[in-house]
Amino acid sequence: MSPPEAASRTRSGSLPGGRGADVVYDNGGTDTFRSSQLALRRHGVHAFYGILIGNPTDLPASIKLTYPVVFDHVPDPARLRQRAGEVFDLVAAGKLTPRIGARYPLADAAKARADLASRRTVGKLLLLP
Repeated sequence: MSPPEAASRTRSGSLPGGRGADVVYDNGGTDTFRSSQLALRRHGVHAFYGILIGNPTDLPASIKLTYPVVFDHVPDPARLRQRAGEVFDLVAAGKLTPRIGARYPLADAAKARADLASRRTVGKLLLLP
């Protein structure tokens, strides 16, 4: 099936299991690149072997793409609580020390956001009441 058809079937839930493809083999260039990405399950593999010309990617065919987001690792509230608990346990045990880059009064939240967006900060930013 073509990448656009697979992407459409993934979004509609009509692929087997309704979760997306384990692997998409794509040699279609920029016309099928995004559709291939949309057809994948979480942590699926986009095996791209075509000639990719133009935006948005301009990547060589040999590159393996991965772009996980929070929801790929903590897809439900129970897993989020579990993972957060693990992090807090490490902090409490002294095995993980968060780097506090700056502290801002809550009234300066806009400045904190601007500093974060400009990449002038390192570590965590705390907003204090």
